[in-house]
Amino acid sequence: MSSAHRGDGPVPPIGAQALYDDVMWAGAVARCADALATGAGTGPRGLLTARPLRDRPGALLCGSCDLDSRPVLSAALGVLTRIPGPVVHLDLSGVAFLDVAAVAALVRANATVTGQGRRLVLHHPPYSLRKVVEMFPDECAALEVAA
Repeated sequence: MSSAHRGDGPVPPIGAQALYDDVMWAGAVARCADALATGAGTGPRGLLTARPLRDRPGALLCGSCDLDSRPVLSAALGVLTRIPGPVVHLDLSGVAFLDVAAVAALVRANATVTGQGRRLVLHHPPYSLRKVVEMFPDECAALEVAA
């Protein structure tokens, strides 16, 4: 049986993954809406969205990850760490900025996934992530960035 995820291992049937995505992301969207209702994520760059990837297990983040969007990022990473599969992907191509606390949250999410015997792979890191990794190489050493 071949994997649809280029060596990432077996994946659930398409319908099962879609159902998982819908249920899990519905909860994350609700938590994000709660965060926005309490005033988080309302700054000029505060809009952060997350949605499931349809071609592999993982998520796409869009927006800025900073003080204003911290609750949204936390909710999205909480869902991301529970997505099934040996490899979970986080596409950062839509992220304009990550502050140091957001990078620390990525490091914690990576530790959670790694502790489960799985991998978290970051795709298309923004310049700000690369700069934080340069400033804190030891703390960020475990982050895996796709080529």
